[in-house]
Amino acid sequence: MDRPPIPPMRSKLFVPASREELFAKAATSAADALSFDLEDAVAPARKESARAALAAFLRGGDAGGKAVLVRVNAAGTPWFEADLAAVALPATGMINLPMAEDAETVIRAAAALERAERANGVAAPIGILVNVETPRALRLAHALAAAHPRVTGLQIGYADLLEPHGVDRSNPAALDHIRVAVRLAAAEANLPAYDGAFARVDRPDLYREEAEAARRLGYAGKSCIHPTQIEAANRVFQPSPAEIARARRVVDVARVRLAEGTGAFTVDGAMVDGPFIAGAEAVLALARRLGLPGTA
Repeated sequence: MDRPPIPPMRSKLFVPASREELFAKAATSAADALSFDLEDAVAPARKESARAALAAFLRGGDAGGKAVLVRVNAAGTPWFEADLAAVALPATGMINLPMAEDAETVIRAAAALERAERANGVAAPIGILVNVETPRALRLAHALAAAHPRVTGLQIGYADLLEPHGVDRSNPAALDHIRVAVRLAAAEANLPAYDGAFARVDRPDLYREEAEAARRLGYAGKSCIHPTQIEAANRVFQPSPAEIARARRVVDVARVRLAEGTGAFTVDGAMVDGPFIAGAEAVLALARRLGLPGTA
């Protein structure tokens, strides 16, 4: 099967599925994507009602044109199959799969998702965004990314990955190690990686610092647990006017030099060859998808 489409997701707004009153409001936000949660944000006694409310909202198809993800309960829990049956709908672009620790879990989840799609008459395949949130998952991140064509990216789950093991969530060395490992594992499968949530809503400065650190390591976006974090994510994870202009110059000069048979050349005093051209083309492609100026 072909890989499901992967929309730009600079910002993914977390929406507890037990908070039905937030659904419509979230759909009017500036977030690129809505990430509805049926897992940790919903107590066991409310799983069924939250699932039904979210399914009704998704069937109404009123997500404001945003990408829609649903974090289901982990494979092997009593709620997993029921979650898929309820939310495998045309409005759902991706399932966010938590606590996956090996490729076989992803493969089984993909098979269960396919069954749910058939039962609900869904024609377009729904993607799977895989969370990396255990030490084993971090070690095997490349296997998770490459497990199935439905996988559309990797996402870090910091709380589960760090808190139970006494690792300081604010330790830059720990965060950079995790981010590099997950980003390169995703890159091996030609997939994007997404930075995890930041719980301190009262520290927008620290949220932006984390987002900027992730962007420098090639991340495509970051989770938002509150609407006040959306603007920072959107700004950080899009090319700046200077980056777009630089990429435009690289591509324009490359077109001439490659036609002349020159494989390496300089732009703005820096050496440019194949990898740099590919990077510039990626910047322009993202800018076009986001409708940013300077890409013509």
